[in-house]
Amino acid sequence: MPKSLNPVVVIPARMASTRLPGKPLAEIDGLPMIVQVWKRATEAEVGPVIVAVAEKEVAAAVEAAGGIAIMTEADLPSGSDRVFQAVEIFDPDGKYDAIINLQGDLPALDPAAICDAADALSQTDADIATLVAEIKDPEELQDDAAVKAVVSLANGATYGPALWFSRLQTPWGDGPHYHHIGIYAYRRSALEQFVALPPSPLEKREKLEQLRALEAGMKISAALVDTVPLGVDTPEDLRRIRELFDASK
Repeated sequence: MPKSLNPVVVIPARMASTRLPGKPLAEIDGLPMIVQVWKRATEAEVGPVIVAVAEKEVAAAVEAAGGIAIMTEADLPSGSDRVFQAVEIFDPDGKYDAIINLQGDLPALDPAAICDAADALSQTDADIATLVAEIKDPEELQDDAAVKAVVSLANGATYGPALWFSRLQTPWGDGPHYHHIGIYAYRRSALEQFVALPPSPLEKREKLEQLRALEAGMKISAALVDTVPLGVDTPEDLRRIRELFDASK
């Protein structure tokens, strides 16, 4: 049985979004989006929550809400690199042996999803854990913006090995297809290994960072959840999420 883990949740945030500049500070229900995401993460109660930032104004917004912001280098190549650098600054002694990488554009996320990712890592021998939800809409299978996960799940299983990820409909034949949700739980040693690897051939071809781990022989476990959280990538997404928060009052 894998040993229990001591996780820290890290939310990477940068202002330089190409489709929605200034995204972390976009107002949602009276708060910056990054603060809404930080609140969801703290509600999960799986461990301390830090925000890995590249700009002082984002750090100031997080700290004004009572959160911990860690300044990282502005020109890091990916969110994963930002997460790892923040953890090394926050916890140089290695107290936390698992890292949950939570995207900073999921303000309506059910905090239980963070718990699911942590459980999928602690209950398996995987290096990395992530989340998937069954695809119900046939149009989504043809949408290359919706990343599909090939997961081996026995009947009734909650967790299973993730064997592949693609923007194409896969696998072939009858049976469920799964939408990949970009929340990751890493063993700390696995994230250290991952960020030291160069981008891999299939990662660059599919433009999916998680393929770097699979190409390097790392194990990824996936937990099946009910719904895909609404992310915010565009002004239209921002309008929808604001309407969702307004409707919930």
